[in-house]
Amino acid sequence: MTTEDTFYMNCPPITAPETLEVTAVPTAVVSFEDFPMADMTTAFDTTFAALFPALVQAGVNPIGAPFSLHHRLPTDTVTFELGIPIDAPLKEEITADNGLVVGPSILPAGKLARVSYLGEYHGLGPAWNTFLQGLGESGEQLAFPFWEVYVTDPSQAIEPAVMRTDLYTLLG
Repeated sequence: MTTEDTFYMNCPPITAPETLEVTAVPTAVVSFEDFPMADMTTAFDTTFAALFPALVQAGVNPIGAPFSLHHRLPTDTVTFELGIPIDAPLKEEITADNGLVVGPSILPAGKLARVSYLGEYHGLGPAWNTFLQGLGESGEQLAFPFWEVYVTDPSQAIEPAVMRTDLYTLLG
């Protein structure tokens, strides 16, 4: 079983892209399909308000930082999960007080590439482009899903330039 101490996402900042093999990790998520990109902030706010009380209700514990996992490239809509890695799989879906359904999922097993991005959220697009382009140039085969891990809680960040988001992608 993965614990907070051994979980691969609980690491110092990764300054250069690296690859690693990992096992699947259980998660608690709210899923969104073809969700409008313009409403992503609302999705984040409502999900994270619902997620932690649902974990308490289910009797599971977070073992890492919140994430968004994307099943396809975003357009004007996005298909993704917002969630948190947990110490044991959810046994059933939980309907939160705000009506969102928190369900079981996983962070996938396999070969991953990762790197840390330090800075404001509006810089994530260029950071992803640089990361993925470098992987492609090195001969890596990119696969879905890809995900962002929000290591720094934005409500606690004093200086946006030091906010840390780790970028992950599955490799084929």
